[in-house]
Amino acid sequence: MPLSLADLTHAVVNDAAVRRRRTLQPVGGPGDTLFPPTYPGEEKNDPPRHVFERRRIGGSDVWCVLIDSVQSQANRMEETLLEAARDTENPIPLPRLTVDFAGAGLETVGEITSLEAPHRVFDAILRDSLLDGTPFKDSPVGQRLALATSRDASAILETSPTSLLFGVWNSTGEGGGLGAKFPRAIVSEIIGVGVSVENTAIRRRDAPPDVQTSNRRTGSRIDPLGILRAVEVYRGANGWDVSEKAAGKGAKKARPSEINHGNIAPSVQALGVTCDRAEQTVVITLAGLRRLRFGGPTERDTAGRTLIAALGLVALLEQDAQGYALRSRCDLVCDGPAPLEIVHADGEVQPVTLTREEARALYAEAVKAAEAAGFTLSPEPVRLTPQDKLVHIVRESMHRALAGEAHPNEGDA
Repeated sequence: MPLSLADLTHAVVNDAAVRRRRTLQPVGGPGDTLFPPTYPGEEKNDPPRHVFERRRIGGSDVWCVLIDSVQSQANRMEETLLEAARDTENPIPLPRLTVDFAGAGLETVGEITSLEAPHRVFDAILRDSLLDGTPFKDSPVGQRLALATSRDASAILETSPTSLLFGVWNSTGEGGGLGAKFPRAIVSEIIGVGVSVENTAIRRRDAPPDVQTSNRRTGSRIDPLGILRAVEVYRGANGWDVSEKAAGKGAKKARPSEINHGNIAPSVQALGVTCDRAEQTVVITLAGLRRLRFGGPTERDTAGRTLIAALGLVALLEQDAQGYALRSRCDLVCDGPAPLEIVHADGEVQPVTLTREEARALYAEAVKAAEAAGFTLSPEPVRLTPQDKLVHIVRESMHRALAGEAHPNEGDA
């Protein structure tokens, strides 16, 4: 059955969740190699690896691999929602914060929104910006956000509802919020099921057993200039050159490969997988939403929760429309239709249908219902300007990176 606003509101009040389980396959067809994300090994010099685990499926322990994590899926959905809000023909009304770095001369950075900032509405990028000349954390909007709690999350809903959908934590603990946490209301994950794996070599006696993929990735490149490894070059304050003096202060001898010249030697790595199928599981927790309150009567709480649920449905359907080209050589396509399901409190499941256009219309209705319940939801973003000190450290980082001072893995944990 098609999903109406009345149906969604009833589900938000009474049911456990909205979910969808969908089977995906490589665009190249079943059995084509996929490249899941790689993560650092446990030891310092370990090669990159995929994340494998055994899951209990159909009564058996089955080897699976993580293809797209919960965090990665959240970022992809936020990206599609931002595109929907910027749609020139039919934008969705989506309150958000934005910091304009282009106006400060950082055109390559452009605009950063609360859908892109790592800590969403409580990110340091926003905190270290100005609203009408006032530090954002001291502005009326910033102060309201600092006071938000699960007992009254109105400020976050009115300023950045995506922060309640995908989860946010005021980790600085400034103001009356004292580090209020808002768990994510939507969880999406893509795994590969039935992966071929093999045991790794035991590096030391006390090491736990580990596995790696049976697939292999090869790599090599022939330099069209034919620059040999034996050629001497130097790197220093002036960049690289063929003499120590010309390279400048602190010059040291380097190999041509260190300045990105020369051949890339052939290599073989245990990366890439084949699997029986890929599965995406998406859950919007309605029981979890019922823990959120918005400082008013029951009708106001219900309207706020329903808006977040409707926004989650838009995020899911917008991602479907964008497709599942996750990374190089990890392009997935749906293996047949899969309906949304409302999971009732007793575990019974009710299939529902919803298209992308219907999801947008449903969300627009939910916005109107929330406004009727007393929420103020502006479709236009709250525009901030970065403080001079923030502009300085961004510009200085760019200069150092261009000078070759940045380490490829540099960053704070």
